[in-house]
Amino acid sequence: QVQLVESGGGSVQAGGSLRLSCAASAYTAGTYCMGYFRQAPGKKREKVALIGRSGATNYADSVNGRFTISRDNAENTVYLQMSNLKSEDTAVYSCAAGSGFGSTCPGEPGWYNTWGRGTQVTVSS
Repeated sequence: QVQLVESGGGSVQAGGSLRLSCAASAYTAGTYCMGYFRQAPGKKREKVALIGRSGATNYADSVNGRFTISRDNAENTVYLQMSNLKSEDTAVYSCAAGSGFGSTCPGEPGWYNTWGRGTQVTVSS
């Protein structure tokens, strides 16, 4: 069973940047889709960005062009660089991993069976 350890997050002013990291415990993490979902108070959990084993990415429209997801398979780690942050990006960000997919990572959280504990990102305007 893969375990995910998240780091990063915190508080920043609008227009600022933050980087999240998610390290997977197992060497097989290279075969997984990994990425981030987020949930704001009173809202559903939603896709932020996902990356497949081949590097194919899947971004939410709301973050496309501002966030960049990347992975280091040798380190079993995924990174989410968030730039030009907006107040509406405020949420708990959770790392997720799942396997058995094709070349594109699915965007629905129900497909993922391993989750990190979540980290708070707060953007003040």
